[in-house]
Formats: sequence, C-alpha cells, structure tokens
Amino acid sequence: MSDTDALPGIDHAPVEAWITAHVAGLTPPLKFSLISGGHSNITYFVDDSAGWGAVLRRPPLGSKGGNAHNMAREYMVIAALAGSPVPVPAALALCEDEAVNGSPFYVMGRCAGRVVENPETVAEFFPSLSSRRRAGEQIVDVMAAMHMVDIDSVGLGDAARREGFLDRQLKRLTGVWEQNKTRELPVMETLRERLVALKPEQLATGIVHSDYRMGNVMFTADGTLSGVLDWELWTLGDPLADLAFLLNNWDEPDDDAPQVLMQLPPTRAPGFPTRAEVLARYAAATGFDVSGIEYYRAFQHWKIAIIAEGVKRRYEQGNMANQDVDFEHLSNRVVTMAELATAHLDRLG
Repeated sequence: MSDTDALPGIDHAPVEAWITAHVAGLTPPLKFSLISGGHSNITYFVDDSAGWGAVLRRPPLGSKGGNAHNMAREYMVIAALAGSPVPVPAALALCEDEAVNGSPFYVMGRCAGRVVENPETVAEFFPSLSSRRRAGEQIVDVMAAMHMVDIDSVGLGDAARREGFLDRQLKRLTGVWEQNKTRELPVMETLRERLVALKPEQLATGIVHSDYRMGNVMFTADGTLSGVLDWELWTLGDPLADLAFLLNNWDEPDDDAPQVLMQLPPTRAPGFPTRAEVLARYAAATGFDVSGIEYYRAFQHWKIAIIAEGVKRRYEQGNMANQDVDFEHLSNRVVTMAELATAHLDRLG
C-alpha cells in the first residue's frame, strides 16, 4: 500500500475510478495529497501522471452532514458563479454516491497563483508594496461584486431564504452552540441576548460567503484575485455580515489586538489598505450604508467563537485529518472572540 492509498478520507481505488469516469482529460494513476490549513471540510490535491491537476473536497471524517458539510451546496454555488465577476474554481464533477468514498465529494479545477495565509507568505509572494495594495483592493472589489450578483439570474434565488438573515442566524447559531460547546461560557448567552436586542434591519440581500478573508482566496503574483475558495458556509442574506468578517480578519501592522486566529493575518505585513480604507472602498462600490458595522463585527466574533468551539470539539474527538494543532489556543480563542464581540457591542452604546 502506498502513502496515497493510506491517506485519511480517501478510499483510493474507488475514488480514482469514479474521477476517471466523470472528469475528462486525465491520465491515471491519480495521486491524492492533503492540503494543509483546512479546519472543517477536507481538501486534497489530485494529480495525474501527465501533469493534470484538480482539487477534491469532502466533509470532515465522522461528519453526519448538515449545510456546512453539504458538498452539493458548495458545488452549486461555484457552478452558478462561473463566468460572473466573481472568480471561482471550475466545477468539474459532484459525487453524491456515498458508496464510493463513504461520503459525498466534489472535484474542482485549480486557480492560478496561491493562497497568502500569513505575513511570511506575503513577504515571499508579494515582495512589492504595490502588489499588496492591489491584493487588498481586489479582495474588497470582488466581495462587492459578489454582493451585487443578481441571485435570480445565476440560479441561486431559491437556494435559501432572502430576508430575516440575522433572525435566522441568531436562532440557528444558538442551537449550534448547544451542540458544539465543550464547557459552560455564560458570556456567550449574554452576547446572544444583546445581539437579539440590538439587531438592525436588513438593508440588502445578496450572496453571503460567510468565511470571506485572505486565507480563502487565491492571488497571482501581481495581486490579482484569481479565485474565491471554501464556500461551505455560504447562504443568501445580509452582505454586511461578510464585510464585518473581513474587517475582523484584517489586522494592521501596528495593531495590538489579541491573536484569535490560527495564524497572524497577512495584513499584518505593511502595504495593505487600512480597515478604514476597506470600509470606504466597499461602501463606494456597493452604495450600502455601513454605519452600523460595529453590530455586524460583534455578531461575527460571536458566530466564529461558536464555530471555533466546534472545531475544538472535532479535533478533540480525532475527526480531523490533520491533528497537528495547538489545543490550548483552540480553547482560548473562543473566550477571546467573545470578549472582542462584547467590546464592539459596547461601542454601539
């Protein structure tokens, strides 16, 4: 048995046979390799013997499904956005037959360039300040374009409810917290109550990626955004939720903010736009009123704290393909994100 045969989450022989039958232009045998960095759905490179390459996505090991691990739903959105102003990988094939690999999976094309995960990769891939500036502007412009997509014209208008986004999210996430929590954290309930009481009206409806940040997009070396990745949490709803999430992941070089992410954001490196510039550029591109962004930033910290608790739980249960992780950081960041959410709500008065 080779290393690729033993790769967790891939039953090599039937998966290779299925891909060979459903994706044209490849030359078996296929090699599968785990792409590091994912903390939910698992992602693998697929390479054939003639230099063809693709990417395979599957749910976490031990997953029982649900929207966040719904392969058909991910596949639907990247297929729908093909040819739109939002660059996405090519949708190549979707396998919903669990007999093939124990769970559904899909195969997509690769995008040019690379993911820029942290300040070290910024220094390597974007040595010039001009390429960093362009990358920062591109991620804002593509997000604005995503939020302005006509959801009916691309066939996504019935993919989820359009209105009542925050109501739906607050109700659903309260249940998710009850499922995910590994300990009692009263601050999480206090935050829920304040978020319900202070909830603003939804001013627009669009595609909400729900995990839109530099670590989930690909860039070419000149700073052009070549692909938006990791659509597992996408829905229809309030676009300001994505804007707030991006801002929460947009550290500046001189920030003294606590480290709540798995690694430092790329924007810790010099040369990127400031958060104020991100906010202004997005508002100019969309025409949306962004004056209530503090609420959405608080909501996103609370939401990601809930998701982070779920990631912690899955790692502790051994259900992630890569177990090389700082468990103490997984625990502490949930509490810190709750504290950050509280600070944003306090600014609302």
